[in-house]
Amino acid sequence: MHRLPRRTLLQTVAAAAASGLGALPFASRRALAQRANELNILCWEGYNSAQVLDPFRQAKGATVRAESLTNDPTMINRLRAGETNVWDLINVNNPWAREVMYPEGLITPLPRAEFEPFFELMLPEFHPPYKWAMSADGNDLLGIVQRFGPYSFVVNTDAVSRATAEDVGWDLFNDPANAGKYGILESDDWNVFNIFVVAGIDPFREHSADELAKFEETARRVFGGAKLVGDIATMNQALISGEIGFHMTGGTYSASPARADGNPNIRGITPLRGPMDGKGGIAWIEITSTVANPQLSPLAQEFLKYVQDPEVAHVVAFAEGTFNPVTQMGDPRCFALFTAEELDAIQWDSLEEEMARCVEYDIVPDYDQALDLMTAAKRARG
Repeated sequence: MHRLPRRTLLQTVAAAAASGLGALPFASRRALAQRANELNILCWEGYNSAQVLDPFRQAKGATVRAESLTNDPTMINRLRAGETNVWDLINVNNPWAREVMYPEGLITPLPRAEFEPFFELMLPEFHPPYKWAMSADGNDLLGIVQRFGPYSFVVNTDAVSRATAEDVGWDLFNDPANAGKYGILESDDWNVFNIFVVAGIDPFREHSADELAKFEETARRVFGGAKLVGDIATMNQALISGEIGFHMTGGTYSASPARADGNPNIRGITPLRGPMDGKGGIAWIEITSTVANPQLSPLAQEFLKYVQDPEVAHVVAFAEGTFNPVTQMGDPRCFALFTAEELDAIQWDSLEEEMARCVEYDIVPDYDQALDLMTAAKRARG
């Protein structure tokens, strides 16, 4: 595994000066000075919100740029293509730091002594050492965790009761009688996961030719039977209006805006059972890491500390867009900031039991092949 220095660039500069080795070349010192008040974040939506960024900008007198994407591989490929020179922080789902970005030298570790105390204040399941925040050998801390949640499918409980949805589970999408009654949320990686699960196959292992053939057949049938395919706003509007009764790929993350707007009948569902060691749902956990930028902004670690503050963590949970649980809810000071209405919007009443029914987001070994099959199924839908 490629090992990267533990120290930040500023620590390196300070050590060089103290040792009498002299300063960096003028061009490097000038670039570093320019970066002292600049921070660039590549992230999922929420961290790009002015509600989150403006107080940090004002407190630090900093220029903060945040770009939001909705696909982990795309963000990682941008780092691979040379944008490690652009970004200071990257915010993606849980396996990518440990399994891909750190082994490829795209991110740098955090100082454990400074950051592990934050994990002690999180919900118990995230206490240190938390697997997905650590390197595979357990030595290095690769990022901070914050937002998380179960993500399977969503129903309008006036059309499909919660009890029925949880019990029938993914077979809702296998029932020919439901053709034209459901939607599909556009999210390629999650749709790949879900098509596998609808087919009764664990997504997170290598698949045989027969299993991929079954995946292809399921993808064509599920996409062919969908009333519509679209984004979160489209799905929620169709659920509220009754145009559809449920949609694939969704959960707290996608249902929360509708629930916060007074539609408690829109509910994320985690099936009681499924093909992943008997579990029916998949959970995501975001990891935010420092990029292996040769001129990493000193504000990168400061921002990671900033979002751990109880009040800021509450803002992150309810930043414009979608609303989500945050790990900092393990801190009573943070939890006390959530109103009863906010807790209802993020389905706090069932969060613990739903997470227990989930496996955690992981990497599909033959993802590219499955994605090609699914893309062809979408095209065939017309």
